[in-house]
Amino acid sequence: MADPTLVLYALILGFVEGLTEFLPISSTGHLILAGQLLGFNGEKAKVFMIAIQLAAILAVVWEYRVRLRHVVTTVHTEPASRRLVLNLMAGFVPAAVLGFLFYKEIKGYLFNPLVVASALVIGGVLILWAERRKHVISTPTVDDLNWRRALAVGFAQALAMIPGTSRSGATIIGGLFLGLSRKAAAEFSFLLAIPTMFAATAYDLYKNWQLFDAGDIPLFAIGGVASFASALLAVRTLLKFVSRHDYTVFAWYRIVFGGVVLATAYTGLVDWGVTH
Repeated sequence: MADPTLVLYALILGFVEGLTEFLPISSTGHLILAGQLLGFNGEKAKVFMIAIQLAAILAVVWEYRVRLRHVVTTVHTEPASRRLVLNLMAGFVPAAVLGFLFYKEIKGYLFNPLVVASALVIGGVLILWAERRKHVISTPTVDDLNWRRALAVGFAQALAMIPGTSRSGATIIGGLFLGLSRKAAAEFSFLLAIPTMFAATAYDLYKNWQLFDAGDIPLFAIGGVASFASALLAVRTLLKFVSRHDYTVFAWYRIVFGGVVLATAYTGLVDWGVTH
């Protein structure tokens, strides 16, 4: 039987991952901070946090299953399906190349709470800027997106290799700056997450497979179920939310949350275990 404390931690981290992965508030950042508070850290914990992302991305695959099936079956016959595949490839390339080149440096130097908190605050300010500038929509739907804008969104996504930046936040806000509507930016972010997160998860597990044994399976299953369920809820909620509201609430959440982490670290109120 799995340790009840570890089961609880797996549940908590699974829910944190699922709820934050597709909101512009940084799932990796929240997992690092939650793991530090729970004392669930170290190399194996980091890989566990990456692995439960797979369950979150499966929630997006499930939510878009009809569209994805249509694209796969019509990619040779419909220009719109071919265009979407090309756009996803263009958006995927920057993060894939930079992540492969700088994997060690990112894992070694950027995965700490102060980097996360700083990135949360900076990202929040950028969201406020994006929302307060005049938003001219040139791409109302994902089907209107061209490969050049998709590539530019991909470069924005690459910034999310800095923990705390938020992959979804970078792609959504990048999309807003490039003229995508809020719904188009959110949907392209969700779809782009599929190849990006599958590749990142597979690469991380390949690099760290020796850290796992059969005893990890129950924790992965528990964390995965929690992550899948909460991610499905988050995706559906965000799409409804952005149809009526902007992203300002997420900006202020990031600024306040990041500010609290920085303040508690500076005053010594909370030991965030910063080693770099």
